[in-house]
Amino acid sequence: QIQPFFGYDRSQLLAVRCLKSPGVVERRTEAIMSNNDPVTEDTLKGFLEAFNRHDVEAIMAYFAEECVVNMPRGAGPGGDCYTGKEEIRTAVNIRFSGVPDVHYGEDTHWVCGDLGVSKWLLTGTTPAGNAVAVRGVDLLEFRDGLIIHNDSYWKIVND
Repeated sequence: QIQPFFGYDRSQLLAVRCLKSPGVVERRTEAIMSNNDPVTEDTLKGFLEAFNRHDVEAIMAYFAEECVVNMPRGAGPGGDCYTGKEEIRTAVNIRFSGVPDVHYGEDTHWVCGDLGVSKWLLTGTTPAGNAVAVRGVDLLEFRDGLIIHNDSYWKIVND
């Protein structure tokens, strides 16, 4: 018997996409069919390892063509929103230029169907020489084994 999950059966998931309009980010929710490619903890570990190698092409291979990334910082409460692979590629390159030695460690991962959670400690140094250390989490949604939404959160770690 299929158990309901937030009003949807387990063969569906909730996908959130950002719609951009001048100065406003709206969120639209729609049900889409669940993927056929299983997502595992190894999928999430591989995604993080690609970031640690600073391998932009490997990172982008984890994303579906139609995808959304919400960054932890930005103009609104949802953070900056990047839609589509080209915008996300730009965001990844901005991350690497803002913290050239960025590293994700102390990571743990959970998967439940098409949903994944990665918890990590980001460390690095800005070009100005300032040390960065943030504890964070990525909430990921997948379709056909590829990321369709990555919502990233962090908190600043004080000395």
